[in-house]
Amino acid sequence: MLKARKYVVKKHFQGVPKREDYEIVEYDLLPIKNGEILVKSEWISVDPYLQVHNPFHQVPYDQFSFQVGTVLESKNPKFPVGTKVVSHKGWCDYGIIDKFDDPFERVYKLPDLRGLPEELAVGTLGMTGVTAYCGFLELCVPKPGETVIVTGAAGAVGSIVGQIAKIKGCKVIGFAGSDEKVQWLESELGFDKAINYKTADISLALKEAAPSGVDCYFDNVGGEISSTIISQMNRFGRVAVCGSISAYNEDPTRLPKATIMQPSIIFNELKIEGFTVLRWSNPDRWPQAIADLAEWIRSGKIRAKSHITKGFDKLFDAFIGVLKGENSGKAVVKV
Repeated sequence: MLKARKYVVKKHFQGVPKREDYEIVEYDLLPIKNGEILVKSEWISVDPYLQVHNPFHQVPYDQFSFQVGTVLESKNPKFPVGTKVVSHKGWCDYGIIDKFDDPFERVYKLPDLRGLPEELAVGTLGMTGVTAYCGFLELCVPKPGETVIVTGAAGAVGSIVGQIAKIKGCKVIGFAGSDEKVQWLESELGFDKAINYKTADISLALKEAAPSGVDCYFDNVGGEISSTIISQMNRFGRVAVCGSISAYNEDPTRLPKATIMQPSIIFNELKIEGFTVLRWSNPDRWPQAIADLAEWIRSGKIRAKSHITKGFDKLFDAFIGVLKGENSGKAVVKV
């Protein structure tokens, strides 16, 4: 009988997740039943949303996340042995998959990446890329010549949003948390301007970088920086709210305050819309987004960077690194 390991969340996170919030459980995998598949994990994604979803799940629970794996045993004719699959099975080295129709679980064959790295399937060519592609294009609806602001610009989603904005003919300004990330955004990803929010006067730096105002804002961080950006938006500007990582580690009973935004929203008639990627879980939209992103990577219009950590026992460390902003690009773990 095959031994498997998985990370089980034992406690609800209080601020930054702690190692003792998790337990690595070793157990015997039962024989698979009709319709099921046994998958060996190869690439596992670590993302901020794992922290966001934590309070809404009853503990203990198995830590979910997207992963790429290989089918070792199958009693499902759609997924024969040897098939590469993308699933939401999470932090485990082996797992049995028995749900195939749930949009949140989302199990599908690894697309033909035509030589591109497999780990991109849990990054730019997976949930992360679809989040950037659909969230930005469908909510911000960018037009050539417009000015686009991205916060969390060096992260997995933000770095792709900025590059899509450049493809669409926009001026792109990104905020990131280090001079190294600023240089990467400008020199390698083609951002017109990047700003270190930790050292700059945000309001002044934004006025200098976008003297004609802001048309689109892709918000990954929330907080005071978002209030500042929204106060400098043009009439009929559009905001896509993807995350609020600035407050993820805060006590939920004492969240930080931010400057009121309603006057800017009202007088500039702004459109602000939040979303999750599940909105685009229909059978056609997800594959089309991945196909477009893959073509942009092959043509050199998008650079997809993976921040790779090696080792099943390093999953927690990689997760904390993401919450601390240590990654440039998409954080993944090679099992």
